[in-house]
Amino acid sequence: MSVETKDQILDAAERLFAVHGIDSVSLRTITQEAGVNLAAVNYHFGSKEALVTEVFARRVGQVNRERLRLLSEYEARVGAGPMEVEEVLRAFLAPAIYLSQDPERGGMVMQLCGRVYTESKEYMDGVFDELFREIIERFGAAFQRALPELPFREIFWRAHFAIGAMVHTMRDSNKLVRLSKGLCDPSDAESVIERMVQFTAAGMRAPLLPQFAEPQPAAVEAGVSS
Repeated sequence: MSVETKDQILDAAERLFAVHGIDSVSLRTITQEAGVNLAAVNYHFGSKEALVTEVFARRVGQVNRERLRLLSEYEARVGAGPMEVEEVLRAFLAPAIYLSQDPERGGMVMQLCGRVYTESKEYMDGVFDELFREIIERFGAAFQRALPELPFREIFWRAHFAIGAMVHTMRDSNKLVRLSKGLCDPSDAESVIERMVQFTAAGMRAPLLPQFAEPQPAAVEAGVSS
């Protein structure tokens, strides 16, 4: 059975999952949409869970590869020198924004991601962990270089908030147009990226509040008190 058949199944599943939800779509419906038989699904994927995993990984993998490419290019430019948090954020945010605004795939991919996030079962936890493992490692290290004054725990919090701003913007851009009465134009991807980079960089750079500072090791505290 050919790679083309596998792609037909993935494309059909992606469309159906995006429109109807993951739980509502059966393998039989997917095979009818793809124009293949059930044996083809079993041959290429083995189960619906494996098919869902590959549908999601296909799109997220594209975004993550581009993120890593952009980060590697930036790391090569700066060498051992300091890193700017704006450039790290741009490498992370831009690929997702560009995909969300792709006229052919953007709308469907965003629907699919929404379905996966809201309907995913426990088996997807391991999928998420594996898909984002290198992203977390590489971008975590880059943020530490750009923001050496922050504890790593705080970097995680702030990156989490930055991701929230990205996801909200990607999923609710039409609402922004309506609420601003057309004043804001989220169809301009470059403008969206630069505004988001500026906004999230300010949050990443914000002074650390005293209550969130890392506690001093006991030995240090003892030395100071004596």
